[in-house]
Amino acid sequence: MSNILFLHYQKTDIGSVGIVECKGSITNLVFCSDASPQGAELLETKLIAEAFRQLNSYFAGKIKQFSLPLAPSGTPFMQQVWKSVCTIAYGTTVTYKDIATAVGNPLAVRAVGMANHRNSIPIFIPCHRVIGSDGTLTGYRGGLEMKKQLLELEQSFR
Repeated sequence: MSNILFLHYQKTDIGSVGIVECKGSITNLVFCSDASPQGAELLETKLIAEAFRQLNSYFAGKIKQFSLPLAPSGTPFMQQVWKSVCTIAYGTTVTYKDIATAVGNPLAVRAVGMANHRNSIPIFIPCHRVIGSDGTLTGYRGGLEMKKQLLELEQSFR
């Protein structure tokens, strides 16, 4: 299969969102404030349609976990962080230190923060569930207001 990127946008509860597929996996979720991936072909594939179906079901409180092939691009450490982030239960939060400890490097709190910042598939890889040690909402590519909105959504359907 080729490296062609397929991209489709749709209006959602959090605004216009794009989902990107490459080689049969979801590789990016694009917020309206993000630049579109270069060279992406505008096409809604079956997988992208399924990703939007699941995303909209998540917003409606009907599903709490996604079942999609995900392929974020990053270093082995980032992959470890994202894998750990995917284990955070719906409606709960953990700290960056918790994730650093879970991946075997309790001092890598900032590196965990950077991995979350580089998460190309937010919501599907729920980095919005990672908060500061003092309980504050810190950094989110979609903005802190969106992070708060996602956490409140999950609390309301818990």
